[in-house]
Amino acid sequence: MEIPYTIQIRPDTGLYNAKLGIWLFLASEVMLFGGLFSAYILLRVGAEPGMWPHGWLNVTLGTVNTLLLALSAITTLLAWAACRVRDFRKFKIFHACTILLALTFLGIKSYEYRDKLIHYEVQLTNGRFADGHLIEKSADFDLAKKTGTVTLHGRIVEDEKDLMDLRATPAEKPAEITVAAADIKKMENYGPKHNTFTAIYFTLTGLHALHILGGTLVIFYFWAFGGAMWKSDPERFTNRIEVSGLFWHFVDLVWIFLFPVLYLT
Repeated sequence: MEIPYTIQIRPDTGLYNAKLGIWLFLASEVMLFGGLFSAYILLRVGAEPGMWPHGWLNVTLGTVNTLLLALSAITTLLAWAACRVRDFRKFKIFHACTILLALTFLGIKSYEYRDKLIHYEVQLTNGRFADGHLIEKSADFDLAKKTGTVTLHGRIVEDEKDLMDLRATPAEKPAEITVAAADIKKMENYGPKHNTFTAIYFTLTGLHALHILGGTLVIFYFWAFGGAMWKSDPERFTNRIEVSGLFWHFVDLVWIFLFPVLYLT
């Protein structure tokens, strides 16, 4: 049985079925991310004065990722345009570029996540805070038993508020710090449960990264296995590329909002 309106325009909507479906799906995605952005705003305005982090993210890496997604939006469009003019070879080239750009984006984001997961805030028994990236733990380190030591590359501050705003260069340069377990009251990395900012950061960027991964898998499927449909029904194949491109442009647009909200404020 032939499925209607895979190529032809529906008279009631002016769109073929797949394009109508992706627009409805993207409408639900707007509500999903809109709710999360609203949550971010409410959490930020409700934070205690001086306790909302600034400068915790690497702006250079965020900028590179923004450029990567901007370039991928262009290559996705060019891949669709190549299909429109019936040039399958150029389609393969442009979509290969899109896949490589997307994987590079995910690689950089994974590096950023790792950086947060090896970054520790250590509350000391004397009320001060040691903060920095983990270098090593001694073989006998056990926080519960108060044995051993932990070594960080960072600094010690008097108050937790001194760790909130890193936009200005700290007075002292990061150095190697060794802390005994007996002097540690609490030790926690900068993972999702660290504070409100890291929770919403990992939620927003993690969900976005899943969308990037999903979109990349779809694009890879058409790139690797789309030849049969291209030979039998190039117009339908072109429509599929347009639909996947609309999704890709949406996740690019979401990042355009995420970058300034998380990295530049």
